Amino acid sequence: MLYHLLYPLHSTLSVFNVFRLITFRTIYDSLTSFFICFLLGPWIIRKLGGMQVKQYIRDDGPQSHLSKAGTPTMGGLLIVFSIVASTLLWSDLTNYFVWIMLFVVIGYGLVGFVDDYLMQVKKRSKGLSVRKKLALQFALALITGFLVYASPNFSTEVTIPFLKKLSPDLGWGYIIFAAFVIVAASNAVNLTDGLDGLAIGPVIIAAATYMFFAYVAGHIKISEYLQINYVSGSGEVAIFCGTLAGAGMGFLWFNSYPAQIFMGDVGSLSLGAALGTIAVITKQEILLVLVGGLFVIEALSVIFQVSFFKMTSGRRILRMAPLHHHFELKGWPEPKVIVRFWIIAIALALLAMSTLKLR
Repeated sequence: MLYHLLYPLHSTLSVFNVFRLITFRTIYDSLTSFFICFLLGPWIIRKLGGMQVKQYIRDDGPQSHLSKAGTPTMGGLLIVFSIVASTLLWSDLTNYFVWIMLFVVIGYGLVGFVDDYLMQVKKRSKGLSVRKKLALQFALALITGFLVYASPNFSTEVTIPFLKKLSPDLGWGYIIFAAFVIVAASNAVNLTDGLDGLAIGPVIIAAATYMFFAYVAGHIKISEYLQINYVSGSGEVAIFCGTLAGAGMGFLWFNSYPAQIFMGDVGSLSLGAALGTIAVITKQEILLVLVGGLFVIEALSVIFQVSFFKMTSGRRILRMAPLHHHFELKGWPEPKVIVRFWIIAIALALLAMSTLKLR
């Protein structure tokens, strides 16, 4: 909105030329989303607390988590609002990818909202059934995959890090592949969101990393030099990544240990799906395994734990899944688990950045 209102004035006042710059708008977009979360945070905490929208703790979870019962949840509503508002203010709304990103954040936010709402109605830690939730997620992801596929000049080749000569073209199958990436990312972030600030920290790191990839992919000369796919219009996705990071930082102010509010599924599902969609649009789909490596590790810990439990009639690999609970039960204080997992996320993001020239 600001872009469309102020940039046309550059013909009169040259100072308004700055609105053409992606870097300028990325910085101020991220600051806007940060301050929206930061300023509205205390109000929404009071509002949700007054409405008795509170966290319900699993009976089979770590005993130390019982003290978290009653903490306001569904704080993801604040994240989604700040992302949408900031994007509408600073992005080029004629850009096709901007509307895809908004569709994903709002769509998955609604799925998470329904899930969280049912938890409040049932007054327990389970909302939508797994089948219903996955069905809704895949429906949205398939629509998103088709929209990306239908974008002008979009390549259906899959970029594989370290193997620049190997780029299989999936054709129509790319829609299904994209849907899988989006749903997997959404659920992986959701599984990671089990400790104060544990999920939002790596989301900020991943968003900042993809901010760079999106900017490079949208610049024809830089993308050619670094040997990555040029994606026309993906520069606006870099601005969206800034929005994501800014909203995450604003929310982390209140979600850091000890948390005053939890994001709930309305936050984790929408943030994870957004990261998956960004990976698809920027043609860095496989790289998400590194950029969001912590989420992958957490998701795999659940998959392996459940599979091993079923195959061995009750035996376990970990004391508890996801992985962060295993270390809690080993005696690690919650802040230590959180910070060490953040360190892993940073290291993996740096490793992902190193692939730029190793292609």
